Amino acid sequence: MSRRFGAAVLRSYESRFAVEEVVLDSGPADGEVLVRIAGCGMCRTDLAVRHSAGRSPLPAVLGHEGAGVVVETGGPHTGLAGGDHVVLSFDSCGHCRNCMAAAPAYCDSFASLNLFGGRKEGAGRFTDAAGDALAPRWFGQSSFAEYAVVAARNAVRVDPALPIELLGPLGCGFLTGAGAVLTSFGVGPGESVAVFGAGAVGLAAVMAAAACGAVAVAVDRHPERLALAERFGAIALHAASADLPGRIRKLTDGGTQYALDTTASARLVNDALRALRPTGHLGLVARLHSALPLEPGALDRGRRISHICEGDAVPGLLIPRLTGLWQAGRFPFDELIRTYPLAAINDAERDCDAGLVVKPVLIPEGRSR
Repeated sequence: MSRRFGAAVLRSYESRFAVEEVVLDSGPADGEVLVRIAGCGMCRTDLAVRHSAGRSPLPAVLGHEGAGVVVETGGPHTGLAGGDHVVLSFDSCGHCRNCMAAAPAYCDSFASLNLFGGRKEGAGRFTDAAGDALAPRWFGQSSFAEYAVVAARNAVRVDPALPIELLGPLGCGFLTGAGAVLTSFGVGPGESVAVFGAGAVGLAAVMAAAACGAVAVAVDRHPERLALAERFGAIALHAASADLPGRIRKLTDGGTQYALDTTASARLVNDALRALRPTGHLGLVARLHSALPLEPGALDRGRRISHICEGDAVPGLLIPRLTGLWQAGRFPFDELIRTYPLAAINDAERDCDAGLVVKPVLIPEGRSR
């Protein structure tokens, strides 16, 4: 039985989003669930499609930070039931070596499943009102919409008492920042972490550091973002500060054990390395778009650098941990969110690009706060 509903469609790399009627021509297949979307975060990865040089197929329904309520399940083994509240995360195959080793963000098929065409099964079920095919599901979701069909393994059940419309960013942006601190670094009480870039990912990292009793230093060029970082317990430093690494080392008794870069700025990456104490670890989460020159001496004395994808998280484990911290008042991610009706998606993109909002969340029913 087909289902018609509203979704934000991007038809070309230069066009605005348009909320259109789309058609799902069948219910969820075996191992999938149909979810009524309550809210979906807008991530810069969604917006980066515009600059993908044609690699991300269009027209498409984007959106990969969805959360909502299960409407229908496919097959008897999804582990979910109608009425369950779920947060949706990235797609993974579930059977490659890395998936089996509890590292789904490094799935052998991560790029193909999430960025460049999606799962082959059921790919033709999603069309526009004229019957023309839309690109396969973006990040296994395409949740800039009233409904999404997802693999059950990528849907994490959460407490129905939680504000489901705000939880979607826990599936990617907040997962990445918090996961880098809690999982990749394993930061403990009394340790220190420098966070370069105080956007959604960076501020999630700052909150996670505070939650585990660590000292956090936040670096950004926007005073309002630095003020937010201070509110969440960080020491704030402007990115243009003179001798930034030296200032960080002075504030952290010789340097931080960990640093997280969300900017992909070569200058700040080198500053982050120089701010580390010996044997310190720098994690990169932003995609580099050019060669990264390392200054002499930046990567010595046991310092190391690695790329971190999706916070090295197993979403089914980390998302409940983050909601538990929120319920305890120790991870106030909701303070970073501004909601927009789905129909105002272009306003949300404009405000995101201008830095006027940390994390836009789109509400299909049009409720905003």
